[in-house]
Formats: sequence, C-alpha cells, structure tokens
Amino acid sequence: MTGGGSGGHITPILAVASELKRLQPDAQIVYIGQRGDNLLDVPAADPHIDAVYAVPAGKLRRYHGEGLKQLLDLSTQLRNLRDMGRVLLGLWQSFWLLQKLEPDVIFTRGGFVSVPVALAGKLQKIPYITHDSDSTPSLANRIIARWAALHAVALPAELYPYPPAKTVVVGIPLSRLYRPVTPALQQAYRKALKLEHYNHILFVTGGGNGAKQLNDAMMANAPTLLKRFPKLLIVHVAGRKLMHDVERAYDALLPAPADRERVQVKDFISDLYRYSGAADIIIARGGATNLAEFAMQGKACIIIPSKQLVWNVKNSETLAKAGAIIELTESQSEQEQRLASVIGELLDDKARRQKLGERLASFAIPDAAHQLAVLLLEQVEHKQPNQPHETIAP
Repeated sequence: MTGGGSGGHITPILAVASELKRLQPDAQIVYIGQRGDNLLDVPAADPHIDAVYAVPAGKLRRYHGEGLKQLLDLSTQLRNLRDMGRVLLGLWQSFWLLQKLEPDVIFTRGGFVSVPVALAGKLQKIPYITHDSDSTPSLANRIIARWAALHAVALPAELYPYPPAKTVVVGIPLSRLYRPVTPALQQAYRKALKLEHYNHILFVTGGGNGAKQLNDAMMANAPTLLKRFPKLLIVHVAGRKLMHDVERAYDALLPAPADRERVQVKDFISDLYRYSGAADIIIARGGATNLAEFAMQGKACIIIPSKQLVWNVKNSETLAKAGAIIELTESQSEQEQRLASVIGELLDDKARRQKLGERLASFAIPDAAHQLAVLLLEQVEHKQPNQPHETIAP
C-alpha cells in the first residue's frame, strides 16, 4: 500500500488494511510512504500494517489561479527540477524494494510517493489499483493511470477520465469505527474522553497537517464563543507543524486559566472518530475523507474549504447545495466574528444540527473498504476484476 502526505490519504489506506486482515488474516501488508512525511508513524503504529518503508518522492508545484506567473517564478521551477531528481531516486529505490518484497498487488491512494512506487510496480508487472476520493483525480493518479489494473473511485464513474471498463465506484474507505452516532453513543464517547461535564463540544480539524487559515479563523472567534457558552469545550486539531504556534496564540488570547482549560489543542489524533462523535458541531475543510467520516456519523458540520484546492471547494459546494452542511468561504470566515455567529446560532438550534446531520448521513457509503479489499484479493487470485463479489460477505 502506498500514499501519504496527509491524513486524508493514510486513513483510507488503514481502513482497507483492516478489512484485508479481516478477510484474509494471513495477508502481509506493507506500507510505503514518502521519506520525510511527518505522519509515517501513524501507519507504523497500526496493528494491521506489518512493515513500513519510505522512499524519496517529489511534487510538481502548481498554484491554482496563478497561470503563467508560476512558470516564470525561478524558485518554483528550481524546486520542481530538484523534485524530479527525487522522483527518479524514489523510482530506483522502489524498484529494488519491490523486488525484495515481491508483492502480489499494490494499492495506491495517491500522493506523490505513489508515482515512483506504482511505476516500479509496472516495470515488474505487479498489478496496482488506484483510488480517488475527489471528483478531480490527483495528479499522481493521473500520471500512473494508464497502467493501472483498476481505478476505484468515490463518485459516479462518468466524472472521471478513466476507461469505463476499468472504473469501479466504491465510495471512500472508512474504518468500521465510524458509524451512526446516536445520543447514547455520543455520551459514551464523551465519557471515554472524560468530557461528559461539558454542555457543548466544538471539534475543529484542518486535517492531519492542519490548516493555518482555519486555525487563525477559529482562534479569532474562540474568546467570543467561550464567553457566550460558559460550558463549551473546543477541541482543536491544529496539525503537527502548527500545534505549538496555536497553543501559544490561545495562551495569549485566553489569559484566564478557566477559559484556557476549555480549549484542548491537539497535533494529530488517531481516534478521531471519538472526538468527532462526541462533538455537537464539527468545523473542517472540504477534504473528501473527513466529509465521508462525518457523513457516516451523521454530524452537523461547518465547512470552510481551501480556496486553493479546487476539489475541496467542489466537495463543499455539492453538500451545501443539498443542505447537508453549512459552508463558509475563507473570506467569510475571516470577517469579524462571522464564524462565532454561525457557530453560536447552530449551538442554540439542536433541531437544525440534527437535520444537517441527517442530510449529510444520506451521502454515506458504508462498505467501501470491504469492496476495495475484495478487489485487491481478486487481483491476487487472478480473478476477473468485474466478477461479482458476493462470495465474501461484508
């Protein structure tokens, strides 16, 4: 399995790994990540991953909306050139690593590291299956697409530029720990996290790497919310590289210890399902994996998509039009106390929170990890990829 660079890549991989072990306990699952990825310890700690390796990889820097400006930027092009060398080195190392491991099949979730790993697999005639969560395939998956055995996708097949005969709609693979959250289950999560004495819980996450814009917007509005709701707790996943800056900012914003204690700052959490399940409202980006997780739980969400990530915006707009989330643009979230006002209105309106959760839950696809595990096992067993899967019960 390969992919990485963000929690949105790693958590689906771990969900598929778990399902593979459930269906075939003696399967050996190896994760190949990108050297320098600060989330490599996450798959290394997962009980369903038998070994973790890392190879060099590089990215092609493309900044949405900048057009020719980025082509004329010398520093950008020099870094692109440098990373081309990293890709070639990663291809060389991946080739020898795969020759040593002799895998039967490769599953790639995208991310820059998937390019050298998949191409090395192609050179050794190892089949690989790609997966796309967003309606716009990642650049990495587009590069390796032509040699893939199958393309597993989250949305209707006609949205993707892949051959229809090789495209399978499966949804987004999620851990079985994500399930519909009833009031009783929400209280159980709060008790397990020792948070049951709070009346409201607000969960904020910019993904595994965090999001500075989201962090800044939330911090600017936190004092108002904490004053308005005396028994509110804010759990803020800031990202590993940004966590200490966020902690220091909250220390300055909330000098009173009683207020500061009502903000918990995390870098990355492996049991996100507990915190999101315990929350009354979730504030997040428009990442497809997170949205699928919150849909499975049926949570009320306020989504602030990154304007630079086209797929974030598309994901958010689609759900907002269906009345399944509340959407704010980055600019709107930066307006003075706009975010606090939207959050406050939703905290005061339990019926609306419930309605939002129900509408978002209608988008949930619960068996994506199972479907992907079956497709991978079929490749191992040399079955036809479009053969019915009923032989293995979910």
